[in-house]
Amino acid sequence: MQFKGAFTALVTPFSGGQIDEEAYRQLIEWQVQSGINGVVPCGTTGESATMSHEEHKRVISICVDQVKGRVPVLAGAGSNNTAEAVELTQFAKDAGADGALLITPYYNKPTQEGLYQHFKRIASEVSMPFIVYNVPGRTGVNLLPATVARLNKDIKDVIGIKEATGDLNQVSQVLEYCGPDFQVLSGDDFTVLPLLSVGGCGVISVVSNILPDKMSGMCAAWFAGDLPTAQKLHFELAPFSRMMFLETNPIPAKTSLALMGRIKLELRLPLVPMSPANAESLRAFLAGKGLI
Repeated sequence: MQFKGAFTALVTPFSGGQIDEEAYRQLIEWQVQSGINGVVPCGTTGESATMSHEEHKRVISICVDQVKGRVPVLAGAGSNNTAEAVELTQFAKDAGADGALLITPYYNKPTQEGLYQHFKRIASEVSMPFIVYNVPGRTGVNLLPATVARLNKDIKDVIGIKEATGDLNQVSQVLEYCGPDFQVLSGDDFTVLPLLSVGGCGVISVVSNILPDKMSGMCAAWFAGDLPTAQKLHFELAPFSRMMFLETNPIPAKTSLALMGRIKLELRLPLVPMSPANAESLRAFLAGKGLI
């Protein structure tokens, strides 16, 4: 499988309103050195919604260049505008990304047929491995298992899905309909181990921004058949998952990385810094875990 294990949904460091390239490269290097299995630039966690197309493309280019083929790069390239998604996907391919992460169109609320036609159009224009991204909590639309199965059957480039419903019944249905070769990645840090147990192949993780070794270690333990270690890491990671969603992602993740001295704390509106009470809870938690 091409996309297996723990992939970090990378935050995008900013400085003075601009992309902080040096901090971004250092963050990516630390991730790779820590044993992460892959990286995802320009996802939700990367604040792609507030990037210009020029910035979006630059972030993907920096990431591909820094990784230098050591781990797969799954580039965020989705949009609620199909033509725009085609353009971003073509760029991801040209830049050397190993695959494209394509979110279901948000805000438009397309039907299941509309979702199918959206991905079909992208695939007709650009041929590269696609992981579709289903996150109804952000998009207002749920890509149903039957539609996923149809995409998998009809479009060779649709090789997997990032499933962020948090619904293990839906995940199980996707695997039932699509078979064991379909690459199902968890989009929820809370459900990684349960998802692996029904045939998933990994996670696109927020928590691994700060704990790349632990998240990749849990996946590795599962694949090695070491269930006790996988369970131990699952429960060790659980409180971190709660803390990373204390407020809207990626606010806590960026705050954590800033406290750890890896990036400057800079968010783009409409995201704002954590409330003082939550920021103090996070700081105390990280200090208690020896991360700061």
